[in-house]
Amino acid sequence: MSGTTITHEGTAKTGTREGTITQSRAARELSLKRSEFDVAVHLGRIRTVPDDGGGGRRVARAEIDRLRAEAGFPEALRKSVEAVGTAEGAAVMQVSGPRFTRLARLGLVVPVHFYLNRYRAVVWLYPAEELRRFAADEKNTSLLSGRTPEGLRDQLAAGLDLRPRNWRGRHLGLSLRQADDPWARAAIVASLLGPVQVAEIVKDPYERALLNRFRPTPPAHGTPGSPAAHIAERIMTADDPDEIAWLRADLTHALDEARDRRPAPRTAPKTHTPPTAAERKPSPRPKRRPAGLLGRLRRGERRDPAAC
Repeated sequence: MSGTTITHEGTAKTGTREGTITQSRAARELSLKRSEFDVAVHLGRIRTVPDDGGGGRRVARAEIDRLRAEAGFPEALRKSVEAVGTAEGAAVMQVSGPRFTRLARLGLVVPVHFYLNRYRAVVWLYPAEELRRFAADEKNTSLLSGRTPEGLRDQLAAGLDLRPRNWRGRHLGLSLRQADDPWARAAIVASLLGPVQVAEIVKDPYERALLNRFRPTPPAHGTPGSPAAHIAERIMTADDPDEIAWLRADLTHALDEARDRRPAPRTAPKTHTPPTAAERKPSPRPKRRPAGLLGRLRRGERRDPAAC
C-alpha cells in the first residue's frame, strides 16, 4: 500500500509526493555527496519532479531504481558527475593552470557550478568527464599545447571571460527543463535579467507580480545583502549586450506563450455600496464644557473672595 492513497470509490490514485523521495535521501541512496547530487541534476543525469505539496523538487523511486541498475553503480555514476576546480581540471587535461584558465575564459570548457571561498573569490567547477572528452579530441590538440592563436589572445587581452555567461546558459537550460508552467518558464528567463530590463518588457504590474511569484530561488551564497550575495547576484545577471538581447527576445516569446495559456490574474474592482440610513445620519457631537471665567459663571460657580 505504500506510495498510493485509496479514494472513497476504492481506486488507487498515485500523486506526485507518493512514490518519490527528497533529494537529500536520494543522494544517500545513490551514494552521492549532496554537491555531487546537485551536479548530477545540473548535467541531467538525475531527473527530478515537482512536489505538489509546495516543497522542493523530489526524485521518483523509479529514477533511483534506474540509476542503481546501471553497470558499475555507484562508481560509474560518481565518476560521471565529478566536478573539479582549476587545479584539478588542469591535471585532468594535462595542461598548466594558466592555460586551463584561458580555455575557460574563452568558453571552450563550461563550468557547471560555482561557489565563493572564504576570501569571497569565485571558484568555478567543471565536469571532469567533459574535460576528458575535450582533451581526447584531436581537433583541440593545438589548444592544449603551443602558443594560443592570435585571435584568441586578442580576446583575452580585451578582458573576455565567458565563464559567468556559460554558467548562466547551463543553469537556464536546466531550470527550463524542470519548469512545467508557462509563467514559471517566463520567470526563469526574467531572473537572469536586471529589473530595469524586465520592467521595459513587462509593463503590466499584474504580470510582473506573477513573474515574481514564480521567480526561482537563487543558489545560496551568503546572507541577503551581504558582499557574497552581491557577487553571486552579479554572476546571475546578464551583462553582455548580446546575451541581454537574446534573453529579452526569449522573455518576450515566453510571455506570449504564457498569456495564450493563462492570462495573469487581476484583482477584482471594488464595488461602491451606498451608505445606509444609519451611516448617513451624523453622530451626535459631544457637548464641550466652556473653559475659563465664562464657563464657571455658566456652571453657577462663584469666585472665591479670598482669591481677589
